[in-house]
Amino acid sequence: MYNARVKNYQKEALKTRVAGADRYEIIQMLMAGVLERLVYAKVAIEKKQLEAKAEHISRASSILEALRGCLDFEVGGEVTENLYALYSYMLDRLVDATIENNTTYLDEVANLLKEIKSAWDAIPFDVRQQTLQQSNKEAHAG
Repeated sequence: MYNARVKNYQKEALKTRVAGADRYEIIQMLMAGVLERLVYAKVAIEKKQLEAKAEHISRASSILEALRGCLDFEVGGEVTENLYALYSYMLDRLVDATIENNTTYLDEVANLLKEIKSAWDAIPFDVRQQTLQQSNKEAHAG
């Protein structure tokens, strides 16, 4: 009963955070979600809990696919192409981790994603705001 209440509270808290977040914050949350799922998957592999492993890797993969799908090739250029390739590589490594029950692949994906997240987190707030305002102007103009 207690766990159900805690999970419900966490779910509602997440909805509230997402509702008030801008695109940058949502991407930060998605990246954090992947990292969290990778930790759970690693523990599941170590404990030989294959069903839990599959669920956590599947969720991490879904989030990575969403991140890859959000890339804007018109704006991002070469950086976007590199990110697309990196996300694709990470998805392949998650397949390898699933097949081989190997936590090394999960660590590799986590380290790669931490580098991307670190760069994303380092974008100055004023640059984020300027980019969001410009995107809003273009959306209303077009």
